[in-house]
Amino acid sequence: MDTKMLNTGSRDAISWLPDEVLGKILSLIPTKQAASTSLLAKKWRNVFRLVHNLDFDDSVLLQPEEDKQVRDVIKECFRNFVDRTLALQCASPLNKFSLKCHYDHDSELAHVFPWVCNALDRGVLELGVSIKPRWDPIPRSETGVWQLPVNIQTHGDVFLPHALFTSKTLVKLTLGTRVAFGKLPPDLSLPALKSLFIDSIFFEYEDLCYVLLPGCPVLEELFVRHKQYIGLPFCITSRTIEKLSVQYDSDYDLDLGMSFDAPSLVFLDYSDYALSAYPQVNLKSLVEARLDIRYSKIIKRPDISGLFIGISNIETLHLSANTVDVISRCVKRGLILPVFNNLVSLTFGSKNKRGWKLLPHLIEQSPKLETLIIQGLDSYTGDETVRPFQVKVLRVHGYGGTAKELEHFKKFIGESECGEVVLVEAVVDDAMYCKPKGFYC
Repeated sequence: MDTKMLNTGSRDAISWLPDEVLGKILSLIPTKQAASTSLLAKKWRNVFRLVHNLDFDDSVLLQPEEDKQVRDVIKECFRNFVDRTLALQCASPLNKFSLKCHYDHDSELAHVFPWVCNALDRGVLELGVSIKPRWDPIPRSETGVWQLPVNIQTHGDVFLPHALFTSKTLVKLTLGTRVAFGKLPPDLSLPALKSLFIDSIFFEYEDLCYVLLPGCPVLEELFVRHKQYIGLPFCITSRTIEKLSVQYDSDYDLDLGMSFDAPSLVFLDYSDYALSAYPQVNLKSLVEARLDIRYSKIIKRPDISGLFIGISNIETLHLSANTVDVISRCVKRGLILPVFNNLVSLTFGSKNKRGWKLLPHLIEQSPKLETLIIQGLDSYTGDETVRPFQVKVLRVHGYGGTAKELEHFKKFIGESECGEVVLVEAVVDDAMYCKPKGFYC
């Protein structure tokens, strides 16, 4: 192979590459660095117009310890940088546009509107807008409602362009964080949108369920998270979504219940407090579910029967220790678990004796169960006898190999029949397993 450098005369080798190739290369590096190449020569200004991915994030400039005067100067520099960058690109096509910025007052949000308009006018495919206040809300213990800190006079209303909700090109949309977008337009239509991510957005009541979702006829993936305030909606309806993640962490208004009407859904990740009822759970295509349901003293007798009947056809079920605790409380009060006729893999965590008593009953209700994954034996002391069970594979996560752990493991497994036992030393996203330590039964 000839290792001699190309004879490019006075020009550097990279400048010989076609502008389209250079544009793709610049699209892979941070926007600030890509934009700086426009200072090199007139050619690079033209190349920068071919950059199809833009990512603006003021957190790389702002520091928490900086005083207000310094922050104001930095934020003004950031706004000027975004304006100049978009002006350099003119009206060239855009694949991805991501904007992440912080604000102290509503007046600082005026720039967001034209920036988003610019991206939409250029036929952007993936749009992310994360506008976050620099203050954190304070909970009111008597109501569970989060309020603004003293001396903060802002509601975080962001009026995005109407074109955002009628875009014919958007395939992926991400909106956040702790801001209000006002009432959604009644003619909302996003005919190409397949992925929607919503992080702590204040919607008008039922707008998400009855305006936004119906306006996305080909939506396949939905992520909804509400952090530090009441989660809405309490009903998610879609004929098309296949992957759904719902993350709520407020225990206010839990008596409203939650419904899922998503007959095409294949995967569900649901984290919430146990609610008073789940009146409608239509998930007939569901294959896998991850549940992290927490107990709240506000709803002392939650009714989770509708949820578990609605997911009883699944093949893979992950139950956190919190969920197991809630199920155990409900079973003690009369809950009858359905039969999971298709369940072949169960992940089970427990933090108390009550949870370990539930495990044999879950196994009995799962006649086709093949794989049982235990998320640690820390809370199992051997005081509670686990009735013998039969599975092909038993995995125990978090096993450290101590004599005490081995003793607890032997008590736990007892006379159960397992084709293979795998003791897992450490787990990172369920993907880091050690070799079996020789325990087979």
